[in-house]
Amino acid sequence: MIETERLIFRELDQHDIPDLCEILQDEVTMTAYEGAFTDEEVQRWLAKQLDNYERWGFGLWAIIQKSTGDFIGQVGLTYQRVEDEEVLEIGYLLKRKFWHQGFATEAALGCKQYALETLGAKTVTCTIRDTNVASQKVAERVGMTRHKRYVKYYKDVDMPHYLYY
Repeated sequence: MIETERLIFRELDQHDIPDLCEILQDEVTMTAYEGAFTDEEVQRWLAKQLDNYERWGFGLWAIIQKSTGDFIGQVGLTYQRVEDEEVLEIGYLLKRKFWHQGFATEAALGCKQYALETLGAKTVTCTIRDTNVASQKVAERVGMTRHKRYVKYYKDVDMPHYLYY
């Protein structure tokens, strides 16, 4: 798996449901997703990651802080549809108590390096809701720039997004 200076990444599993709930059921954290997830949606989220591991060999991973062993969030690579193309995306969601400590940037850089060097990807992207300024700043800190605006339809809402690469 991936390791950075302060973080270890590992595959998510069923034991991570309480930690995933702390992230995915937090109204503030999930603003870009039109609100917190239900228990069923959290379980589907985990099932999708497990399927991605089987299918692609990657997905969103648990981020563990080396010094404490704390589960601080999830980061990883997924395929996302952006209009008529499928792109390899770095995604990141952290528990709020770990925001503003550089963990998202460190984790995203680890994923970017893994995608380019280990997977041999030519390009890696971030797809970020237009209102999610904090995530946009993370993408910029890992060397990405905004390339276009598009609309994603999710939970019966047209959501403007930016594509970074």
